[in-house]
Amino acid sequence: MAEPLKNLLHPGVVTDIADRIARGASVFDREKFLRLAGDGLETLELMQRSLKIRDALVETLPQPFAEAAAILAACLPRDDAPGLSGWALLPLSQYVALRGLGEFDLSLSLLRALTPHFTAEFGIRVFIDRDQDRALATIHSWTQDTNRHVRRLASEGTRPRLPWAMRLPKLIRDPKPILPILTALLDDPEDYVRRSVANSLNDIAKDHPDLVVAFVAGHIVDASPERRQLLRHASRTLLKQGHPDALGNFGFAPPAGINARFSLDRSEIVLGESLGLRLAVSHDAETSQKVMIDYAVHHRKANGASSPKVFKWTSATLAPGRSIEIEKRHAIRPITTRRYYPGAHRIVILVNGQEAAEAGFDLALE
Repeated sequence: MAEPLKNLLHPGVVTDIADRIARGASVFDREKFLRLAGDGLETLELMQRSLKIRDALVETLPQPFAEAAAILAACLPRDDAPGLSGWALLPLSQYVALRGLGEFDLSLSLLRALTPHFTAEFGIRVFIDRDQDRALATIHSWTQDTNRHVRRLASEGTRPRLPWAMRLPKLIRDPKPILPILTALLDDPEDYVRRSVANSLNDIAKDHPDLVVAFVAGHIVDASPERRQLLRHASRTLLKQGHPDALGNFGFAPPAGINARFSLDRSEIVLGESLGLRLAVSHDAETSQKVMIDYAVHHRKANGASSPKVFKWTSATLAPGRSIEIEKRHAIRPITTRRYYPGAHRIVILVNGQEAAEAGFDLALE
């Protein structure tokens, strides 16, 4: 069994933080910090643990933020010396977000220094929310940083709907201010950074689909394979939804002359088992057709209605009179994000976003 995430912040990490700060601070009550941070720590979940450690820092670091910031900066690794890194830096980032709003530039500089050792994407968001124009101007300059973690922070930290983090409601309503940042990183040499850009655009697409469609259209002409892959990943939600203009950006036109035959290898399964999917797609139009084949599993809900979940399958180009036959297995297994209900389910084949065939099965929970 995997180690619980909460154990990434354990009493040993608290001691490491205390020891590192004590080395660089002339005034720091190490024992008080250990008592405040450690009391009941192991009963808490990950983010609760981090906030508890943050609150202990608030109580024990010097009150002038500039003095505290210098102490925290001295705790970071240097070329000639080790320092705090990894999850130990999450509460430090949260401390800056809480105490550093009065020292805007100093705080952003500290978070930039912190992020190569553990992402500061959670810490910078309060500064974006407080003064969006000022924060984004600084963050845009990070797109040219030599450190890939800093460049990634520019895109990841500005994601309107970053998981686990505070939402950025102004950017949810109008994400256009972050488009220059994402544009500057479209051709970043690191896939690690480009994936973050794609995820940010995919976030935006959930609220502003036409904006992302237009963005992709404006940057896909003569795109390198790496940029094209980024734009395709950025469009993944729209492609699954069958957005016609998003499909058109990648050469997928409304299907013409497409015939699909679809079947399952069984009509009844028990939760935990898998289904065999078999599909034959033929093409009888006069010109070749580029097709994207997905399938939607319509899960039964408590009220008897269904909720579709789209899964990627394959893409192909069909010449006139040609066909393809494909197979795969799809597992119906328990997952933390879905509750299953017994009864009739169906799987629908989607060709370029349009329903082309379907088959049903009954699910039993045991």
